[in-house]
Amino acid sequence: MRGTLVARCSLHGSRVTSDESQKKADAGYSNMNKAFVDYYRCPEKLAKFVIDGTLSEEPGYFSFGNDIVCYGRTHIGHMPSNPQEPLYDVLPYCKCSNGLCALPFDLSETVNLLRNEVYTQAASYGLTRQLVHAVAQHLYYLLRPLLPVAVRRYAQRCFLRGWDKIVFPRWPVDHTVDSIMERLLWLTLKARHSNSLPFIWFWPDGYSSCAIMTHDVETASGKDFCTELMDIDEAYGIKASFQVVPEKRYAVSTEFLAAIQDRGFEINIHGLCHDGRLFQKRSIFQRRVERINQYGREFRALGFRSPVLYHNQDWFDELEFEYDMSVPNVGHLDPQHGGCCTVMPYFIGHLVELPLTTTQDYSLFHILNQYSIELWQQQIELILQKHGLITFLVHPDYLLSDKTLRTYKQLLDYLCSIRQKRNLWFALPRQVSEWWRNRSKMQLIQTNGKWLITGSDSDRARIAYARLQDDRVVYDLQ
Repeated sequence: MRGTLVARCSLHGSRVTSDESQKKADAGYSNMNKAFVDYYRCPEKLAKFVIDGTLSEEPGYFSFGNDIVCYGRTHIGHMPSNPQEPLYDVLPYCKCSNGLCALPFDLSETVNLLRNEVYTQAASYGLTRQLVHAVAQHLYYLLRPLLPVAVRRYAQRCFLRGWDKIVFPRWPVDHTVDSIMERLLWLTLKARHSNSLPFIWFWPDGYSSCAIMTHDVETASGKDFCTELMDIDEAYGIKASFQVVPEKRYAVSTEFLAAIQDRGFEINIHGLCHDGRLFQKRSIFQRRVERINQYGREFRALGFRSPVLYHNQDWFDELEFEYDMSVPNVGHLDPQHGGCCTVMPYFIGHLVELPLTTTQDYSLFHILNQYSIELWQQQIELILQKHGLITFLVHPDYLLSDKTLRTYKQLLDYLCSIRQKRNLWFALPRQVSEWWRNRSKMQLIQTNGKWLITGSDSDRARIAYARLQDDRVVYDLQ
């Protein structure tokens, strides 16, 4: 039966015949399986996917069940360039038998198109819209030094007008990639007629989810508040990372860096001079990235975050850091729209990407004009449901008023209240990056009928089992 099904399927759009080598079929499984196996760190032999048909030349939107919007190429149905149009559901065309799932799309390609924000190049975003954004960005940063704060905030609200009408990615947290993986796990369990599927749990020591606190230091006033902010964080048992601007904004002395690092907090690089131009042109980026990397070595910084979250993931390979934190989960309230559509870390070349999965404080206070933690609580709950990474970005520069500082302390109070209750790992970004890198190299092997985890840091890893309960996927930790 297995050979028959392979004969009907195509691997990456090329038809195969039953007399072609098993090696070619296995290579097809490997390519198709990569995103899934990397996500769950499960034995590759337990999850086999192939493409059932020749894929379309151009990508578009489709649905994978009524609740998951995808972007990629399929071999069936109409794929519009706008997610607001009726979407063709490909789930009924997934064929599963004897442990093999034939899909009408390439799951690794679809996941990569989402994480890398390729969907922003579709007609739904449009060339005109991208040009308008580019011109507006250039004019804004040209005039910014001359504009009063109130005028800048009004201009930003005007620029972001209509953000709440954007249907994809889904606000306030988008876990499309994570939902795709979970649905594929559901299909795999059905295909294998198995009670469970083992994999390496997402976080060390059996933690349910992970949270990191990050502080981007934008001005001299924010820099002056860093000592007090560390006192506040420590009072709640939290260590955070501080992203510093190396040039023009303020002086970055050895003493300032040591005062942060000696207390167990972390230093990262925040662009070069925070003028919004780093990713504006390739030539600008190439001129600046050498100095950025030099500051990283000088400051002993392992991580990078781009100012205003402007980014181009295709250029990240020139950043000589361990990890990046420049990609939002949902970018509706950021000047650069988009989002990676996942609440889990992922790799961009050699970098571990730690996506920003909650609304940054500036957007909450000055765009939404909210001074409660209700939105943050909603986002936390949505991320916890997928056992994801909860990333906060809170600027010391915007905590200088009693109102904003009170809101931040309410957030810390809430995090402390759920820390043990929800089994939350609160870590530094560098710890998360190191764990995710080590986990990506771990292997789950079976010896004498027992599953064992091998690899660096495996003593902190836990085996989890995915199983079906009332026709939905649930996880059990060993």
